[in-house]
Amino acid sequence: MAWLESALGFEERVRVGDAHRAQLRVGADGAMIVADVRGDQVAPAASIVTHIIKVRVPDVDTAFARARDFGARVLDELTTHEYGERSCVVEDIGGHHWELTQTVRDVEPEQWGGITVAPW
Repeated sequence: MAWLESALGFEERVRVGDAHRAQLRVGADGAMIVADVRGDQVAPAASIVTHIIKVRVPDVDTAFARARDFGARVLDELTTHEYGERSCVVEDIGGHHWELTQTVRDVEPEQWGGITVAPW
């Protein structure tokens, strides 16, 4: 939990037991639950990616630098994509992959090859 707070900017709200489970806040309106590895739950292993956690942040350049400075391994450098997102992917000290992303401009899906299925 301490690494997630330091490297990715989460704020711990609730802790259950000694590192058993915690609720973390991200930004103004996001939250997530992190549980320990036990029983049949296992962390990712080398060359096996079981998931990626995507987190929208207000300033992806700052978030990327912070994560890297706290020892996150950079998997994908910061990139601005044609669909209006700027993002990167880092690996935390437990082997979990995090995509940090920020919307930098609004782009209609049809402009980059997507299809609008249901407009807002």
